Amino acid sequence: MTDAERFTTIYDAHYRQVYAYAVTRAGRDHADDVVADTFLVAWRRVRDVPAAPLPWLLGVARNVARERYRDEVRQTAIAAELRAWIREADDDVAEHVTDRAAVLVALGRLSEDDREVLTLTAWHGLSARDAARVVGCSTATFFVRLHRARKRLQDAIAPASRRTGITFAEEYSR
Repeated sequence: MTDAERFTTIYDAHYRQVYAYAVTRAGRDHADDVVADTFLVAWRRVRDVPAAPLPWLLGVARNVARERYRDEVRQTAIAAELRAWIREADDDVAEHVTDRAAVLVALGRLSEDDREVLTLTAWHGLSARDAARVVGCSTATFFVRLHRARKRLQDAIAPASRRTGITFAEEYSR
């Protein structure tokens, strides 16, 4: 397989996942730029891309976002994105709109690092080992970070669950 064919295969297989990750890190306004820069790095270093490219690509996307945007700009974009999701949740007519909104509000109250740890596993479907590679730590350290982030999310959801009567465990068992 030529380098161009390998790159095309990687791009086709992982574009959506890298884009989704870029949205959570940089917001929709900047996601296209982060994805473009990520795949530019992948093209230039196609021979360095491992056999399981997703963690590597997400690691590159993470670095691109950190280099490209200052913390204030990125935080503003993420906050705006979460507000948009909350508005979408409010407009949603599904049965559990209140629960979804409560989780999104609680997620918005967490630090950027906590949101990243939670979304890498819950939304992007990465294993703890792969997510640890993205974040740049050991698997054991990632498990500790994930445990602490889940606890902080549970604490942030607690006031909303008192109003709705639904517990954190019930929310995530659905």
